[in-house]
Amino acid sequence: MDAKKKKLTLYVAGQTPKSLAAISNLERICEEHLPGRYEIEVIDLRQNPRLAREHDIVAIPTLVRELPVPLRKIIGDLSDEQKVLVNLRLQDE
Repeated sequence: MDAKKKKLTLYVAGQTPKSLAAISNLERICEEHLPGRYEIEVIDLRQNPRLAREHDIVAIPTLVRELPVPLRKIIGDLSDEQKVLVNLRLQDE
C-alpha cells in the first residue's frame, strides 16, 4: 500500500441505523478530504465477535486508523466531521 494512503477499519454490528450512518459518513469524509488516498475495511462484529476482543473494540461503531501509525480510534456514527478529521488526523499532512 502507498505510504500516503490512510488505512481505516470501521467496526460495526449488523445493519443498525448507527452503523449505516457511520459507513456513509466515513465514505463521504474520505471522498471529500482524501480522494484516492484511503482504504476502508468494514468489519461486522456480529459475524465475527472474537475480533472485538482481539482488536480492543469496546463500543460500536468504532473507526480505527491503522496507517499511518500510531493507531488512532474514534467511537460513534462519525456525524461530526470536524471531530473525525481532528481525532484521526485525516486532514492533509
